[in-house]
Amino acid sequence: MKILSTILFIGLSIFAQGQNKLSGIITTHLNEPIFGAEIYIEELNKGTSSNENGYYELTNLPNNPIKITVSFIGFETKTITLIPSKKEYTLNVVLMDAIFKMDEIIISTPFNKLQSENVVKVERASLQQLKNKGAATLIDGIGTLTGVSVVSTGVGIGKPVIRGLRGNRVLVYTQGIRLENQQFGDEHGLGIDESSIESVEVIKGPASLLYGSDALGGVLYFNPTKFAELNNLDFNFNQTYFSNTEGSNTSFEVKKSYNLWKFLANGAHNQHSDYETPNLENVTNTRFNETTFNTALGFNNSILSSTLRFNFNNSKIGIPEEIGVQNNHKKPLLPYQDLTTKMVSLNSIFFLPVSKISTTFGYTINDRKEFEEDISNPSLFLNLNTFSYDAKWHLPKIGKVESIVGVQGIYQKNENFGEEILIPNATTKDFGTFITGLYNWKQNTLQAGIRFDTRHLNTEEHLVFHEDETHIFEALDKSFENISASLGYKTVLFKKITSRFNIASGFKAPSLAELTSNGVHHGSNRFETGNSNLKNEQNFQSDISLEYNTDHFEVFANGFYNHINNYIFIAPTGELEEAFFIYNYTQDNAKLYGGEIGWHLHPHPIDWLHLNSSFEIVIGKQKNGNYLPLIPANKFTNTLKTEFKNKKWLQNGFGAITLESTFKQNNISEFETSTSGYNIVNLGVGGTIKLKTIDFNINLNMNNVFNESYISHLSRLKTNGIPNIGRNFITSLKFSF
Repeated sequence: MKILSTILFIGLSIFAQGQNKLSGIITTHLNEPIFGAEIYIEELNKGTSSNENGYYELTNLPNNPIKITVSFIGFETKTITLIPSKKEYTLNVVLMDAIFKMDEIIISTPFNKLQSENVVKVERASLQQLKNKGAATLIDGIGTLTGVSVVSTGVGIGKPVIRGLRGNRVLVYTQGIRLENQQFGDEHGLGIDESSIESVEVIKGPASLLYGSDALGGVLYFNPTKFAELNNLDFNFNQTYFSNTEGSNTSFEVKKSYNLWKFLANGAHNQHSDYETPNLENVTNTRFNETTFNTALGFNNSILSSTLRFNFNNSKIGIPEEIGVQNNHKKPLLPYQDLTTKMVSLNSIFFLPVSKISTTFGYTINDRKEFEEDISNPSLFLNLNTFSYDAKWHLPKIGKVESIVGVQGIYQKNENFGEEILIPNATTKDFGTFITGLYNWKQNTLQAGIRFDTRHLNTEEHLVFHEDETHIFEALDKSFENISASLGYKTVLFKKITSRFNIASGFKAPSLAELTSNGVHHGSNRFETGNSNLKNEQNFQSDISLEYNTDHFEVFANGFYNHINNYIFIAPTGELEEAFFIYNYTQDNAKLYGGEIGWHLHPHPIDWLHLNSSFEIVIGKQKNGNYLPLIPANKFTNTLKTEFKNKKWLQNGFGAITLESTFKQNNISEFETSTSGYNIVNLGVGGTIKLKTIDFNINLNMNNVFNESYISHLSRLKTNGIPNIGRNFITSLKFSF
């Protein structure tokens, strides 16, 4: 024990050698100190706030270039790249007024630029911003972002849709690693709770260059909860009540930061009964329960920044089929899913003299059980183990050129333990390598990159015996390879219009389910058969984005055209197997096109008023002219928002009313049903009340104010004629001290 203690002491002593100190004063352009400005270094997961004199201080900084972000509500965000040349360095920062909006660092893109500097436009929202919109669940909140929709099965199951693409075409990242929990099914929820999330970023369009296979349609990137500010101890408790489902969300969090070490832990429990339609009927078995726990340990000094995170999530989610039994019980009925996900990740940055190396290692254990008739024996039990790695070398900057080379990969093993088999036992090996570079000059930015990927899939042979026949899962040994590339250009036109032009290719290797399915998928109520002859999906997307900004007015327009070779989809054959309709995976060329347009008015001198409008449209077709399935309907959203505060006791106060107008959707596939248009009104009010050392964040929301009866085109219950959720009062109270 003494030897171990000695080794540990020596090791920590070595790591603690760097004592570089950064300090300074944050002021306005009128030389007034700013109290509460955030000074944050993303690479180190380290930050602090300025005191009443505007003073701040950070220690244990690396000797190589670091990017410092200084932000405060109502002022322009500044990013400064600093190369500490001495043990103590002074950096004073002057922030200019910018009451229109805040600029923020984008983590999901390779060079971590401010949104205004990024070549690719990324949708970003904090968890608090999503809550302010009255989202009942995390995925509902994501569905309010421009260009993002949700395929839902009741309230507890939701899947993101980015510009008409979903499932394995949208890659989900959390804790810096890809989420792997059988995402091939539309009725498979993400299995992520909001308690571990700080913010979300959405890349719309192919992101295979940085993320490899399955980022064909885009990336949903969850930024984990930040550590406490330097030398602070924080406690948070949140309680949310939902009237419609008689549901509750209870969460807690504790976090502490020292000079070298940081720690946090949080947990949450959600429970909901069946949701009520505007017709005052409960949709049987839309109830769900979710328990989650997260912890993280961080360390940083002058040569290393590292964070170890662990996430546990268990969800028991009913699979609704009809409007039947009417009660307010919260325990799911048969059939239901039991999903358990355990994730461990280690994110590290090694600081070299003029460059840095970032690494991420992750291990995920996912158990997905589907119970049909017996709560003691799952009809389907899939166990998925995934090891992932990611290493990037941020090369020394040459003039105005920044560049990154990297390697990524996964090793994945799928096993069956249930009575039935939908997909066989299999192993998957992915490997990818890429290089990307960025060149800045004047008001122009050019970014380009190329990547090579290979996937090897090996499956076991299975014999599944049914009443009168035997189903055979033939062994597969297949490899898929691909080369992806991207080119982006950002410039400023006429001194006011920020323009972005991007062209990129992406790909998706056929998933295990698409290649090998051969059985009843109870969550989908159909018999699914795979196709071992499927080829890579390969797409080419062009994207243009225009933004015009003044101090009080913003207008934007985004357009895209996405051509996909060998688009994979599942279609009915018209035949029956075991009383279920047979659906077969097939592929055809396809195209998607559309975009988003909107404006934001912040009139002067009425600084407390905001008017927002946006319109989004997506059209998806096969090569033969048939429409693609589950394409979101066109949507027009208008929001009137007011902001108010009292310097003594109220901060970030707001009141908002939103009208969501969704158009009818008649552009449907041959096995879909059309849906009518509808209008939904949502109200919200909230703010942060400060009482000495305690902050009370209060949110009061009412969704679907007029109890409109409607059916979303992306609801999987629409074939049964079941409306979406009716009026819902959401009350949230968060204590921070």
